Amino acid sequence: MTRRVQILVALVLTALWGAGIYAGHANGHLRFLDRLEATLTDWRTQVRGVKAPPDLVTIVAIDDTVVKRGGSYPLPRADLARVVDTIVQFKPKVVGIDLLLVDRSAAIGDATLASTLATGPMVLAAAAIFPSASETVEPGSQGPLAVLPQAERFLLPLPAFADHAEVGVVNVATGQSGSPLSVPMLFRTRDKVELSFPLRVAARALDKPLTIAPDHLMLGDRAAPTDSDFALPITYYGPRRTIRTVSAQSIFDGTLDRAAIENRIVVIGASVAGGGDFYPTPFDSLMPGVEVVATAITHLVAGDGIVRDRKVRIADALTAILLPLLLISLLAWRRSAPGIVAAAVVMMAWAGLNLFAFTHGVWLNAATTLVAAVPPVAAFAGVQLWAGGRRTQYFAAKSRSLAQFQAPAVQEWLARDPDFLSKPVRQDAAVVFIDLSGFTALSEKIDPDELQDLLKGFHALIDKAAVDSSGMITGFLGDGAMILFGLPGAMPDDAARALKCSIDLHRSVERWIASLPPAIAGQLGFKIGTHFGPIVASRLGESHQHITATGDTVNVASRLMEVAAQHDARLALTDTLLDAADFQGDGVLSGPLLTQVRGRAGVVTVWFWRDQNRPDQAAAKAEMLD
Repeated sequence: MTRRVQILVALVLTALWGAGIYAGHANGHLRFLDRLEATLTDWRTQVRGVKAPPDLVTIVAIDDTVVKRGGSYPLPRADLARVVDTIVQFKPKVVGIDLLLVDRSAAIGDATLASTLATGPMVLAAAAIFPSASETVEPGSQGPLAVLPQAERFLLPLPAFADHAEVGVVNVATGQSGSPLSVPMLFRTRDKVELSFPLRVAARALDKPLTIAPDHLMLGDRAAPTDSDFALPITYYGPRRTIRTVSAQSIFDGTLDRAAIENRIVVIGASVAGGGDFYPTPFDSLMPGVEVVATAITHLVAGDGIVRDRKVRIADALTAILLPLLLISLLAWRRSAPGIVAAAVVMMAWAGLNLFAFTHGVWLNAATTLVAAVPPVAAFAGVQLWAGGRRTQYFAAKSRSLAQFQAPAVQEWLARDPDFLSKPVRQDAAVVFIDLSGFTALSEKIDPDELQDLLKGFHALIDKAAVDSSGMITGFLGDGAMILFGLPGAMPDDAARALKCSIDLHRSVERWIASLPPAIAGQLGFKIGTHFGPIVASRLGESHQHITATGDTVNVASRLMEVAAQHDARLALTDTLLDAADFQGDGVLSGPLLTQVRGRAGVVTVWFWRDQNRPDQAAAKAEMLD
């Protein structure tokens, strides 16, 4: 299977994975993503920080102070009537009572409260009772209201109270973490549909007609975006009491501030410890349910709720498919480290965009996108790194073993004379060594395919220079080569051809490196050593034989590359070679340098060659040696 086909298969599987993850979650499966999304939502909310709410709602809390005063909870109906009566006298827009008035109590207390409810605009709380712990949607339901939470029944206020007020369902929808992430706006049983408590309060406060659309509610001309199931997503302004809160005890003490009530939405609810109506939120581990409800009411009235409508869902679906595809494409295009860095940058950009959208009122799902992107990207990156490691090992092994293989031209000589060099032969020959500098370090950083292309290009230059000068490549040394002039038999111009080959290599490799991308060219260099003298040519090996040359001449030619590198030169020649080649001035020679080389006791006279009109560091350094 070719690499292109492999990448295409990876992209198709990635797209199917992303689409499957989104579809599975959207259809109510993969519930673990809800907990992950709740955690990520908490983080985003905390990063956004506390936000001052529009000052529209006042919570009158039945708190521990009130319970201590009365000595019991729930609050006696007569005391509740006093609280309501005092609030009504201060002219609020609407009073919402987030307390379930479903049981009878003392007759006088109930009668007093009923008459008090008739004195002002009131909304009472009802509760939806579900057949299981979670709100359910009946399979096979039809119509736009089929997605509503279906309750078994509603716990409604006593008729004596409900006759004087509107009624709304007070249930909230919590995720697996227990934190309310949305408030359903509509509930249904088999025969009726009820509005939520926040929606009733907001509609009464705005005094506007209510219109229900598939992905939003219209309160007059004001739109409140809802989720696909007619739920209002909520985001918290801050910890408890961020929304203006006063204790009901101030009513009994006669200290209630009129400004906290007049022309405002007032919600009466319990915040008593042990009351059971508490929820964990990003800012507070225990927030009273009445404050959650008040947050939803503020969103509806102020129009500052977070948007998670059908358009956002479409964006989530596209992101779950396209983001993994983009990441896989980057890893395939820029393999190894560059691809991983590029993919990481894209992931950080997505995270930043997701956070930016959240802080500006758009709730893009983070959990679904992460699960759609991370597994395929991690798998693909792992395969890439594994394959890249295998290729790097392969080329490293190839670099070490290339010296064991003979040049193609040797095959012709062996075909003509199968006994060629079956016995060692001592003769004069010229030896040229060339080696790339910085190649080993570079091979750890670039793509294996690029590495292979570099080797092919470099070897092609060596092959051309050797062929043009009638030399024999006795072996490629991975990122270098040894070229011999003197086989199958010594010739008078062996030294001259070796010199020509060295100069041609110098020029061609210099041009080749200059043509490479700057990031690669800046890390590569080369060095050439050329010497002339006696060698021993022979065959080595048993089952696998190769032709080679040994002796002092070969050792000196190899060590000349070190001398060139030590003196910032690229081509080092011995005086023996120059004398045998009858050098006529093609280029500039600097020297001589009398030096020792490793593995040899005597002194070698070395010259450094450079191109005419192309000064380099070696020239200045060599002049100092004169």
